[in-house]
Amino acid sequence: MMARSKTAQSLTWRGAGLTDIGRVRASNQDAFAVLNDVGLWIVADGMGGHAGGDVASRLAVESITKRVRSHAGTGNLSQAGQTWTEIQLCQLIESAHHTICKHAIEHPHLGGMGTTLVAALIHRTQEDPVAWIAHVGDSRCYLVRKNQLRQLTTDHSLVEEQIQAGLLTRQQAEFSPVRNVITRAVGTQLTVPTDVLSHPLEPGDLLLLASDGLTRELSDFEIARILTTHTSDLDLACEALIHAANANGGRDNIT
Repeated sequence: MMARSKTAQSLTWRGAGLTDIGRVRASNQDAFAVLNDVGLWIVADGMGGHAGGDVASRLAVESITKRVRSHAGTGNLSQAGQTWTEIQLCQLIESAHHTICKHAIEHPHLGGMGTTLVAALIHRTQEDPVAWIAHVGDSRCYLVRKNQLRQLTTDHSLVEEQIQAGLLTRQQAEFSPVRNVITRAVGTQLTVPTDVLSHPLEPGDLLLLASDGLTRELSDFEIARILTTHTSDLDLACEALIHAANANGGRDNIT
């Protein structure tokens, strides 16, 4: 999922998104939203087994989309007089969290379901455009600038905590038996701590939001190569990323 600036003056953005079941899983538990008209993009990766993961990710995306559109109408957020800050982004995810929890209570067989989530929101009213990124779990946001790929988010995962503590190297983490264990998710705990960051944008920047079905199969080098090859066609870039992830195994859903 990508958003790209055409010019700094007009703050014009366009985005594309695609999801794929992969080559191993029996169902697709990922969900996404491309809301170019309000400058919002979302990727969610559900968990909780076949019965709940797809429900949790869908509910999260639908909840955030509905609340944003209720503020923005059919135009952009600034036209509604709303200044979206770290607090508002946290509130959006908290609302999605409560929606999932309420649904699980009403449908006990879905108990324990949850989802990772990463969302990017573009400010259209500032002289210097800014991307606000909110995330929970290990779905990621990357920035491509001048053909260089940079990961903006930090995974909420057990291996990431071990890396930060100096207990594992990144190379060792790739083979860790707990590499799939995340430490935060939307809908699984009493509260949902959300990391929110802002990043200034420049003309030609490209943002990639992705579930771990992509980032587990492709190295940063491979992702950067594909994105820089297809910068003029975002739909083709999405297709190329998914094709490459499937060619490397496709062991999870890819969004």
